[in-house]
Amino acid sequence: MLQAPQVAPGRRLAWRGGVRTPRRPVFAKTETEWACSLFGWVVLAKASRKNARFFRFSRTIKNEDLFDSACGFSVKVCKSNVCGISFGVRKQILPMKKIVASVGLVALGTSGLQSASLAGMSAETPKPWAVSATLRGFYDDNVNTASTGPNKQDTFGFEVSPTVALGWHLDQTTITLSYLYSLKYYDTRPLQNANNYDQSHSFNGALDHAFSERYQVSLRDSFVIGQEPDFLRAGNTFTTFQRISGDNIRNYGAITFSAQMTPLFGLELGYANAFYDYHDSGAVVTYLFGIPALGPVDVSPSRSGTADRTEHTFHIDGRWQVEPQTIGVIGYQYAQIDYTGSEPVGVNTSTGSFFFSDVRNSRSHYGYIGADHTFRPDLTGSLRIGAQYIEFYNEPSQETDVSPYVMASLRYTYLAQSYLEAGFSYNRNATDLFSTKGTSLTSDAQSATIWASLNHALTPQLIARVDGHFQDSDYNGGQFNNQSEKYYLIGLNLAYHFNPHFSAEMGYNYDKLDSDVGRTFDRNRVYMGVTASY
Repeated sequence: MLQAPQVAPGRRLAWRGGVRTPRRPVFAKTETEWACSLFGWVVLAKASRKNARFFRFSRTIKNEDLFDSACGFSVKVCKSNVCGISFGVRKQILPMKKIVASVGLVALGTSGLQSASLAGMSAETPKPWAVSATLRGFYDDNVNTASTGPNKQDTFGFEVSPTVALGWHLDQTTITLSYLYSLKYYDTRPLQNANNYDQSHSFNGALDHAFSERYQVSLRDSFVIGQEPDFLRAGNTFTTFQRISGDNIRNYGAITFSAQMTPLFGLELGYANAFYDYHDSGAVVTYLFGIPALGPVDVSPSRSGTADRTEHTFHIDGRWQVEPQTIGVIGYQYAQIDYTGSEPVGVNTSTGSFFFSDVRNSRSHYGYIGADHTFRPDLTGSLRIGAQYIEFYNEPSQETDVSPYVMASLRYTYLAQSYLEAGFSYNRNATDLFSTKGTSLTSDAQSATIWASLNHALTPQLIARVDGHFQDSDYNGGQFNNQSEKYYLIGLNLAYHFNPHFSAEMGYNYDKLDSDVGRTFDRNRVYMGVTASY
């Protein structure tokens, strides 16, 4: 797990930037998307009511003032005994589609690997790079995430995962890059795999630049190739719950510009893009009496046909310093989903013609209000409440709908290396399921998601982590209209750090899907391994 940089005696940390309440980094705490938190150790100083406007002061920073926060700040070690801290009315970044704690097995405990890799890049040393390698053994009792039958196979295997990370700190700019490679070998070949092994890749990049104390820009990108649903998602909710063989691609990029217009009022503008390209392609079409001229009667769509897509999201937030510990937010967001599979995915039984991938294209408008509040230095929370108007402009009926939108999160840092994070979201999301009923088709899902993550240092060397995730999705349209799926994830991990360069870990993950549409499954995975880093 990530550890705060140690400050040598007589040296202090300087923080350039404005007041930010602690939050979950955009790419932090997922199993592979962690580059943002690499240099995200900052100092939180209490601001009294009378000092809510721009000011400077000096104080001695103690080690216990450190906490895991955002990477929108420049953190450096000072040679003097006291360093200045600039305060202003700043925001807690909480994008509408944020990256959340990953609780699936992913690369069989990749977080331990990455944490070990980061150990060599602390603030004590000018070394701008770190490398690590991990070897694990694992057992998976349902590698194909199948309900029953011969496809429900178990397997033993091993994983080899090297990682490299780079980071540069300039006066006003921070740049971080990381790459993770994973090779997993199975003694029983997974369904639809050409070989007995999987390869996955994860690249993450982040750039933060402060033009001045009032204007900042942040860029993030996460590119992955993999098979596990937790590895491939780019938000709070899952599009699919099952393992997918092949070289499946997901890229998520975001750019955010923050402007402090006055000491009390600020603006944020942002754009995010999510891209999905699945390996499985080519629909299977059944024609009447096997004669294409008589027209199609059924389509078995491919994963690319139902899930390849590009998601565009633009937002603008106004932020007002209501109280020294509270920032009020009012915002608007526009989202567009374009399905790019260009394949038949179903049959319109009223006309006898195909439905193609882009029939589910949609436009959404969000309006919301909320607040970011610091209850105390170690306890922060965020809330967004609003509504979403969605339009499926390519559907035969051009369906429109209005639904609630909620996003909430809480973080409590109660000890060094020990914290609790929890969140809730309620919104509409894309799904890999597709069905038709006359002119009606399965357009998307309405999902309520709850997640929590507890990281606890039993001793300075022994770190325990518990993750939980629950998602309840109700489907809209087609034969699956008003049917639901409930997805449960539990992850347990115990890591022991013998020294900064060597650690061992063991863990267990449980997945369960209760499905009304016939794909119920459960899955147990255990693993143990060692990591060497420098």
